[in-house]
Amino acid sequence: MAETILMPRLSDTMTEGVIAAWHKNVGDTVKKGDLLAEVETDKATMELESYKDGTLLHIGADKGNKLQVNDLLAIIGAPGEDISSLIGGGSGNGAAASPAKSDAQPAAQQQAPAKDEQQAPAKEEAKASGGESLDLSTIQEVILMPRLSDTMTEGVIAGWHKQVGDDVKKGDLLADVETDKATMELESYKSGKLLYIGAEKGDKVPVNALLCIIGEEGKVDVEKIVAASKGGVAPSGGEAKEAAPAAQPAQSEPAAQPEATNASVENGRVKASPLAKKLAAEKGIDISKVAGSGDGGRIIKADIDNFKPSAQPAAAAQDKSAGAPSSAGSTVAAGQVSFDEVPVSQMRKVIAKRLAESKFSAPHFYLTMSINMDNAVESRKKINEVAKVKISFNDMVLKACAIALKQHPKVNSSWLGDKIRYNHHINIGVAVAVEEGLLVPVVRFADSKSLSQIGAEVKEFAQKAKDKKLQPSDWEGNTFT
Repeated sequence: MAETILMPRLSDTMTEGVIAAWHKNVGDTVKKGDLLAEVETDKATMELESYKDGTLLHIGADKGNKLQVNDLLAIIGAPGEDISSLIGGGSGNGAAASPAKSDAQPAAQQQAPAKDEQQAPAKEEAKASGGESLDLSTIQEVILMPRLSDTMTEGVIAGWHKQVGDDVKKGDLLADVETDKATMELESYKSGKLLYIGAEKGDKVPVNALLCIIGEEGKVDVEKIVAASKGGVAPSGGEAKEAAPAAQPAQSEPAAQPEATNASVENGRVKASPLAKKLAAEKGIDISKVAGSGDGGRIIKADIDNFKPSAQPAAAAQDKSAGAPSSAGSTVAAGQVSFDEVPVSQMRKVIAKRLAESKFSAPHFYLTMSINMDNAVESRKKINEVAKVKISFNDMVLKACAIALKQHPKVNSSWLGDKIRYNHHINIGVAVAVEEGLLVPVVRFADSKSLSQIGAEVKEFAQKAKDKKLQPSDWEGNTFT
């Protein structure tokens, strides 16, 4: 019997998702665990796997379209099943699967594009009709800075992958945006020509401020739109960004991407399973150089295991190392005042803000005690002689905190403004230092885990943080830090 797959809530703040890519087409056979689609949430682009076997009978949204949480995403069942009732009544209500017809599916798939085409002329007329004040969010050609995390108020442009005048297709990688939590890729959700860039690399852009304009050359009043933005962008230099094309040499970094000519790289994104990405990182393999043998050129574990690197990366590394002394060789004359200024990352800004809020918005009470750690030192030595995973003193402190919270449950609480939540579960956040700042992944149910389990989990978190592979689910939900 056919079953509906609804848009899942992939983060605690997610209300809708954008289909970044489909990895299966209508009529394809799907197995449990197969990669169905990539969904762009408010925090990251995540892979969505199938949880049942069958044939993909219906796709509820094309690439680039938005779906609300619990809206109809896809229908999987047996070939020839009638899915018309599911298409008509299963969009977003989470209803149980019931038989329906596949013949109705092509028309349903065309509805979303048809709406866009009907609405486009209306938006063009609204823009052309004038008016001193324009609502940028209603202009189809305007791309605003999205809110990529629940605490994000502004983003820093880490790099542009397109220049003014370039043709852009829906799904193309536009820019890298540094938020308060991570650096994320920003994809285009429409096709056209990049007519204007509202912020250069390194500039700060508030959420919902003008980021860029994509449309048909000669048919979009760029000056009017830029004037309507009223200085929403906060560039470091303060000058208009129409001159951005001349200042784009910094984009030479992504220009190196064409070297990876295999089918595993599409629009600057590497198609690979999470396990393959993890293995590549552990082995120091540039995954963009690996040819994929999975569906649609997707890189799988076997491709990483069988990969034989060429001699080119080593030569490139030698070239880089040979050029290093030139920058390190600069000296400062005696008695000369000299300093460097390094821009603060978004992550460090938010850490400073949150620590200040914590310090000044709540009374602090400090307790100090001395502990004789002789027995702990001896115990750790003996445990590490036989255990597969070496434990640290930090692991022992984490376990001790979990036991203490069990004995003093009122400490394991959260202030919610008008009420206090007393948590019955014990999830402990562990601070992990990274180059950009500090992340706090969560060891869940720490009171029920052994020292070896805690040690293994903390080490895994530390490696994921170093490789920038932590997901929102890794740092959400702690009851004690």
